[in-house]
Amino acid sequence: MLERKNYTASEIEAGRNIIEADLRAYRRLPAVAKTREFEAAFFNRAVLILDYLFVHRLPSMEGNEGNPLNEVRILCNSLILNRGKLQLEILPDWPASAGESLTLPVEKSVLTLRGGDDVKLSEADFVRLSKAFFAEIEKKFR
Repeated sequence: MLERKNYTASEIEAGRNIIEADLRAYRRLPAVAKTREFEAAFFNRAVLILDYLFVHRLPSMEGNEGNPLNEVRILCNSLILNRGKLQLEILPDWPASAGESLTLPVEKSVLTLRGGDDVKLSEADFVRLSKAFFAEIEKKFR
């Protein structure tokens, strides 16, 4: 696996542009299309895209103290491996589903979700999370 210790300013900006383009597309939808169900599906998938843009970030540089990078990683694992329920512990059938040292204290979390909560992001949730994620990427990987 290719692990990255840093990202260039242009790579970070390109990632931001992708996320902003998706936000603009969502905002152009007619109000009747923006049901809670669609909003959650759209922004849950946006979290997967956000993570994938920087998927090769080196975990030791990311840290494990419950920062926005950890939160996005945990949200992705929860969406993909735990049927959309926030999952902080290793699942019995999926030993690689969570890092043993990865934590997400509620008081440090952007979304303040607790283990077992449904992961259903709103537009406002995603905007807060993506801003915090990009700030942390710039702080730790530039």
